[in-house]
Amino acid sequence: MISLHHHRFGISRECIKPVTVDKTTSASKTGAKITVQADGYYEESESGKQKLQKVEITLQDCLACSGCITSAEGVLITQQSQEELLKVLRENAKVKATGDMEQVRTIVFTIATQPLLSLAHRYQLSVEETARHLAGYFRSLGVDYVLCTKVADDLALLECQQEFVERYRDNEELTMLSSSCPGWVCYAEKTHGTFILPYIATTRSPQQIMGVLVKQFLAEKLNIPGSRIYHVTVMPCYDKKLEASRMDFYSEVNESRDVDCVITSVEVEQMLTEDERALSEHEASDLDWPWSDQPPESMVWSHEATLSGGYAEHIFKFAAKELFSEDPPSELNFKQLRNRDFREISLQKDGKPVLKFAIANGFRNIQNLVQKLKRGKGANYHFVEVMACPSGCVNGGAQVRPTTGQHVSELTQQLEELYKKLPRSQPDNALTKQIYAEFLDGAQTEKSNDLLHTSYHAVEKLSTALNIKW
Repeated sequence: MISLHHHRFGISRECIKPVTVDKTTSASKTGAKITVQADGYYEESESGKQKLQKVEITLQDCLACSGCITSAEGVLITQQSQEELLKVLRENAKVKATGDMEQVRTIVFTIATQPLLSLAHRYQLSVEETARHLAGYFRSLGVDYVLCTKVADDLALLECQQEFVERYRDNEELTMLSSSCPGWVCYAEKTHGTFILPYIATTRSPQQIMGVLVKQFLAEKLNIPGSRIYHVTVMPCYDKKLEASRMDFYSEVNESRDVDCVITSVEVEQMLTEDERALSEHEASDLDWPWSDQPPESMVWSHEATLSGGYAEHIFKFAAKELFSEDPPSELNFKQLRNRDFREISLQKDGKPVLKFAIANGFRNIQNLVQKLKRGKGANYHFVEVMACPSGCVNGGAQVRPTTGQHVSELTQQLEELYKKLPRSQPDNALTKQIYAEFLDGAQTEKSNDLLHTSYHAVEKLSTALNIKW
């Protein structure tokens, strides 16, 4: 039976996944009344009480259910936990010991930038030192490759830039909403469905682009089938577990998901705590760079000003140049509106705003944005970077918690300062050109569109007896 792991929230008693009740023959004949109680019992008037079996829920169940707005933080199954990860590593070590190398899995870790910031602050290290000590720690557990997300971050920005320009030229009145936040995407599919989905960019998130690169491109380089790679990502929020579990990201060729397991910043902290060693006590080791012969000067990079990927800034600059031959300043000045989590910027041409972008973080701002779109006022914006968490990904729900007495905003500010010290990456570089040429048959090809883009699915709202509050 699949057990549930409780992180910040337990599974809701109002979860509406239907429970199968094995009724007795006599009950079916007499139509005996069944009462489901909050403690998990149901009562049949003819035969007394019977304990219900523990509900089995997978992340895929949550994706196909409209009972919750976002489910990932409430329902986390064992396949997406540090316990399952450690189990896989132990089993792989046993197989290695037998010498049956054909059955040994290649374990690949990908670490996003936001967890590096969070753990760097927690252990009072530089971001680069944190990356190297994490690489050493993971290798001590039996991991074969430890990667950063730079190449996937760059590809996501390039694809999203091009997608925006194409949409603008086709219909400049249609607002494009970013797609890298799985909490936002899940909310959109479950709550607003067919209305909102055409607005959302189809570009995959960096996590899922990295999944394709690891399971296909890296597998080719290593000359092994993708099914023999176990790919783990380290991410700042629990909703990334839900994203990795989408059937859209299951490869029929590899018979596996592009990302097999997602662990979070706070889970890595728990692993280190249980190991009873501080991160700095683990031997430092360089991150791997299997993509080309020449590794970059740094393995950890920033992307423009925001800590959520820099989508609004990058796309604004690219579109200004591509569509209007304008060169915006290197540092864009976003105007804060009702709160610091809703900001906007525009490009004026002959006194008319030809580009108007916004950043909307947190569900309060997202709800206001969606209502504007429904009232026909959303066309004021050509692009909106949307993130479910206030302050964006750096304040993800699975980042290391603030210390006692420290306010979240203070911690966020400190992480932003760490981020500003990182070298800035430009996505259009020699490596991305190489990957487009070697792996994707070039940019804007059928293969690149297939592997770097996705689709969304409106979730039908359910109304069942178990969903009724009496």
